[in-house]
Amino acid sequence: MSDVVGFEVERVETWIGEHTDLQPPCVWRRLEGGHSNLTYELTDSVGAQAVIRRPPQGELLPKAHDMFREFRIIDALYPVGVPVARPLGYCDDREVCDAHFYVMGKVGGEALYTAEQTEPRLDLAARGRVGESFMAVLAHLHAVDPVEVGLGDLGRHDGYVARQIKTWYGSWTASAEAADYDSPRLHALHDHLVANLPEQGPARVVHGDYGVHNVMVDESGAITAVLDWEIGTLGDPLADFAYALNAWSEASDSPLAAATAPTALPGFASRDDLVGYYAERTGADLSNLGYYRSFNSFKTACIIHGVYARYRLGMKSTEGVDMPALFDRIVTSIDRAEELLDT
Repeated sequence: MSDVVGFEVERVETWIGEHTDLQPPCVWRRLEGGHSNLTYELTDSVGAQAVIRRPPQGELLPKAHDMFREFRIIDALYPVGVPVARPLGYCDDREVCDAHFYVMGKVGGEALYTAEQTEPRLDLAARGRVGESFMAVLAHLHAVDPVEVGLGDLGRHDGYVARQIKTWYGSWTASAEAADYDSPRLHALHDHLVANLPEQGPARVVHGDYGVHNVMVDESGAITAVLDWEIGTLGDPLADFAYALNAWSEASDSPLAAATAPTALPGFASRDDLVGYYAERTGADLSNLGYYRSFNSFKTACIIHGVYARYRLGMKSTEGVDMPALFDRIVTSIDRAEELLDT
C-alpha cells in the first residue's frame, strides 16, 4: 500500500497480528482531523475494524503528539466505563515504525463539526439528547479517582488553574511584539484572575479540549466515545467543565455561530441546560462558574494571540487565513472574559 504515509505496512501489520486480536492483512483508509496526527482506519481480513494513530512526520515540539499519553488514558478509562475506544495495543519499537503508535477499536458515530454536516444526521429528538449525554460523560469522567485507575502520576494534583494562567500569560507577553498588539485589559484580567484564584478540590482527569468536535455521536444523539486525549492531564474539573460550556455555541451568540455551529441548530440544549445537567450529576458547587468561564476566555485570547503572532512572523503561511477575523477573535475573547467575570 504505497499510499499509506508514515507506516511501513508489512512491519506494522506483523506487529498488529502478534500483539492485538486483529487478523491482518488490513485495508488502510486515511482519516482526516486529529490535530494532524497520522490516523488510519484499519479493516482486517475478517472485517473487524480499528484505528491506528501516530504523530505527524518531521520535527515535533517537545511533549506534542504524545501517543503514549493518549493510549495510557484510554487504557485506564475503558475498564471503568468512560466511553472511549477500546485500547488494543501500543508500540514504541523503532524497528517496527520510526515513531510510536497505538491501535484502538473503531467506534460508531461521528464528531460534530459544522451545522451543515450535523443537520441531516440528527433529527430534533436526537439533537435534544446530545447535551444531556455530553454532560453525563463529562460528569462520569470527573467522578473517576485517577489514583484508583492508575493515573495518579499523570500530572500535578494542585494548582491547575494557576499554572495555566502563568503559562498562557507568558505566551501573551512573549507574543506581544510580534503580534504588534498588547492590551491593558488582558493584563487587568490576568491580575484579577490571579488575585481571585478559587481553591481547587480533588484533582481529576481533565480532557482539556472537551467539545462536540472531539466526541463521537451516534444517530440517537448519544456520545459513543471521547477522542483526542493528548493534552489530558490532572486538574480542576470545573475548569474542564467551563471550557466545554464556552465551546458550546448558541444561535444567539452571533450570526456566524447561528450559521455554522452544530449546537446552534434548533433542538440542541442551551448552555443553561448543560449547567443543570452537570450540577445534577455531580452536585458540584458552581457558584464560581463565571470565574472559570472567564479564565477559559482569557486563555483562548492568549492562544489566538500567539497564533496571530506566528502568522505575522512568517512562521506559518497566511494563505487563505483571514487575519483581521483572527485578530477580532482575540478582542472578542477578551470582551467575553470581562463579561463573564460579572456572571
